[in-house]
Amino acid sequence: MRDGTSADRAAGGPDFVLGVDIGGTKIALATADPAGGILRTARLDTRAWEGAGQAVERALRAAADLRDATPGRLLGVGVAAPGVVHEDHIAYAPNIPGLADIALRSRVAAVLGPAPVGVDNDVKAAGLAEARWGALRGADPGVYLNLGTGLAVALVAGGRVLRGAHGAAGEIGYLLRDRSDRAGVASGRAPLEEHVSGLGLARRAGEVLGGTWTTAELFAATGDRARALVDEALDTLAVQVANVATALDPEVVAVGGGMSAVSDRVLPALARRLAEAVPYPPALVTARFATDAALRGALALAPTGRDEGPA
Repeated sequence: MRDGTSADRAAGGPDFVLGVDIGGTKIALATADPAGGILRTARLDTRAWEGAGQAVERALRAAADLRDATPGRLLGVGVAAPGVVHEDHIAYAPNIPGLADIALRSRVAAVLGPAPVGVDNDVKAAGLAEARWGALRGADPGVYLNLGTGLAVALVAGGRVLRGAHGAAGEIGYLLRDRSDRAGVASGRAPLEEHVSGLGLARRAGEVLGGTWTTAELFAATGDRARALVDEALDTLAVQVANVATALDPEVVAVGGGMSAVSDRVLPALARRLAEAVPYPPALVTARFATDAALRGALALAPTGRDEGPA
């Protein structure tokens, strides 16, 4: 993989797609062949504290440069972003202030058109990549569990990712853990995500253990209290994943996101609950795209005008 300059561009090259992943800390971009093979890449800091407007505009300038540096014909553009993606705004994306006010698809089309544009939530996009090229290929249904800074799943059926009536299918971070949870999304809370996501775990470690923690430090800690905190969070997550699996009867659950790096702790915790609680326990695997799932998903979102199957 390499970045390119406009001088590299040559007429008559192969067709390609362009993907843009707008994340809370970084913006990742790539061009790829229609089968998902990466051609060139680029990366920017999001600088979220400066607002979504500057992040999107810098991303689009970088995308145009990457398009011009890649020989061939651009077939389509895919963009993955946090939150619940609608045509004229993005809801529930607090980590990038101002993103709610941006009609992302039309803005991308204005800069990168006439190539067609596909836009969706980053976890749903990652699930699409896993369904098309990765661990969920052929699984019907399948579940992609993104366990990282945030928490969500992508639900795959018939090779397609279920969006829901409002684009919010799979937002399990908003699940109530049990009947003691009284404050939910209407109160600006995400009960399960606050308890078990990477960000939530780091915050809780500071409250319970004192000091400042990263998720990696917490998982590496050998003290009894730190291990108990992690084990309780993973079991709370496992109960909810088992409930999802009982409701959907998936063939495969693929685990991705930053916390998949500690799969030796995560997968056994999930496996125990799945084996005990689910009538037909699904296969539990690590996702194929552990480090760049949303970017791969953005590439999968890019329309090509070709028959790529149900995904």
